[in-house]
Amino acid sequence: QVQLVESGGGLVPTGDSLRLSCAASGQTFSNYVMGWFRQAPGKEREFVAAIRWSGGSTDYVDSVKGRFTIYRDKALNTVYLQMNSLKPEETAVYYCAARKFDIYRNPQMYDYWGQGTKVTVSS
Repeated sequence: QVQLVESGGGLVPTGDSLRLSCAASGQTFSNYVMGWFRQAPGKEREFVAAIRWSGGSTDYVDSVKGRFTIYRDKALNTVYLQMNSLKPEETAVYYCAARKFDIYRNPQMYDYWGQGTKVTVSS
């Protein structure tokens, strides 16, 4: 059974940085895609970024390109989301998710989810 545990959220001022971590266990993840999603109050969960565990190819939503970086540490079975130049509208609960094989932006295509970590960006 895949388990995902996020950490690293917090309260930061506009323009600051945070690094989120997602520790994965319960499987060999070589065929997996790991994604980061976020959900603001009253809004739908939205795609942020994803990475193929093998090969490391990535995808980002346009609004975070150039500011966010997703990467993985295979030895630690951990996926990270480095977030720079954060904006107040990016305040949300950030979730890590996993699925096999292909990158999708639709959260319904992901099979496993973490509990989320809250990010608050103050204006």
